[in-house]
Amino acid sequence: MKTNRDLVVKSNQLIQAVSNLSLVEIRLMQLAVVDARETGTGITTDTPLIIWANRYSKTFDVTLEAAYWALKEAARTLFDRQFTLYTIDTHTQKEKRITSRWVSQVAYVDDAAKLEIILAPAVVSEITRLESQFTRYYLEQTAPLTSAYAVRLYELLIQWREVAKLPMFELDHFRQQLGLSNNELFRMSDFKKRVLDLAVSQINEHTDITISYEQHKAGRVITGFTFSLKQKKQPKDVTPKPKKAKPNPIEDLNTLLKDRKFLEKHAKAGESWDDVRSRLKNEAETGKFTLAPT
Repeated sequence: MKTNRDLVVKSNQLIQAVSNLSLVEIRLMQLAVVDARETGTGITTDTPLIIWANRYSKTFDVTLEAAYWALKEAARTLFDRQFTLYTIDTHTQKEKRITSRWVSQVAYVDDAAKLEIILAPAVVSEITRLESQFTRYYLEQTAPLTSAYAVRLYELLIQWREVAKLPMFELDHFRQQLGLSNNELFRMSDFKKRVLDLAVSQINEHTDITISYEQHKAGRVITGFTFSLKQKKQPKDVTPKPKKAKPNPIEDLNTLLKDRKFLEKHAKAGESWDDVRSRLKNEAETGKFTLAPT
């Protein structure tokens, strides 16, 4: 049975945001949020969240050297990363575009291989407001993925896990959600080979879901994609069950010899309690006395 260990929780609105985090940065944000929940640190706009290199190394199966580099690189780049999400303005009921940094502060302790980040207010709001629609998944599902596009696609699709039919992802916005700029991998053949097909392959191989996609066209131009999603069957538990130990008559008898009712039942006239115990032991060893099967 699974516990809440390494459970990633995000609002659907944050998952649908336009972002260009690298794979390393995505992983660090996952670890920061997961560990804050598990350690009881709490997630606020002024509490530093700590990520250690050895934790990163073990979770994502990379060397310590690679983990050191990841933390140091994130200390250099993460502060400048932004995301954009869309919501409805409460006063005008019009669409509102919100742009925010992911973190408001980054600190790195080189000698300790320790990264500290403070999440920006918009991020804290989207991972702590329990009244919103949230998506939950275990970090073990995305940890083996080596493509940032695969992690982003997994998150985008997993929020629709309980829905019979997934919506169409309009191409331009879909590219932005995966972290691509307007001019990056613009040719469809490049987009499919280096982004979409790669992400689908990694998700199908390493995660708990199987996905496929269908492209939609306006004339000869691809305008978007729809996906189908199936939950993989959980593997059967093939752990050999321990064999039941054969009953040991002597051990069973020793237990019964402490039971006064048992002794009274088998005592002979004039025998003391010790006499009954001694006689029954001798008879059991010579086969004259056997316990009735239970």
